[in-house]
Amino acid sequence: MTGQRVFAPLCGKSLDLLWLRDQGLEVIGVEISELAVRSFFEENGLEPEVVSVNDHDQWRAENITILHANYFDLQPGDLGTIDAVYDRASLIALPPDMRAEYAEKMRELVSIDVPVLLITLDYPCHQMSGPPFPVSRDEVEELYGDHYRIESLTSIDLLSDEPHWREKGLEELTETIYLLGR
Repeated sequence: MTGQRVFAPLCGKSLDLLWLRDQGLEVIGVEISELAVRSFFEENGLEPEVVSVNDHDQWRAENITILHANYFDLQPGDLGTIDAVYDRASLIALPPDMRAEYAEKMRELVSIDVPVLLITLDYPCHQMSGPPFPVSRDEVEELYGDHYRIESLTSIDLLSDEPHWREKGLEELTETIYLLGR
């Protein structure tokens, strides 16, 4: 995948952007918070070039571009060619009433032939009020099943490795990694 472009929606200041870049990928993210965009570059010692394009600013440095924009306002031309999507914490950051719109917007922005790596968390919703919000396999099927083949790559019990979740009141917490493709 070296040289390919990966889209990271609602990226915040995730260190995953650096990891993806270090794998030889060109990374393009979108983030509504200018503070998060600025902090990402500052905290990682990157000197961005900031360019205004359409209704948003593009912050670029060392094969990472973050669009300071509202994801829901993006147009397909804003991203250019995308070879993969990395949804590490976007879907789970959104309350349930926004997820269908999020999934529909993704289909508008990115070709249906582009693979999506989707990482979700699932837990009993009465045990914690997100974010992150729980997203079940059934919901993934409901949001993406009509357009993608959904493959569950792995599921991990996070409570054993990350006890801070127990402190938030969770008795169950499963991270599932899905590959959405054609």
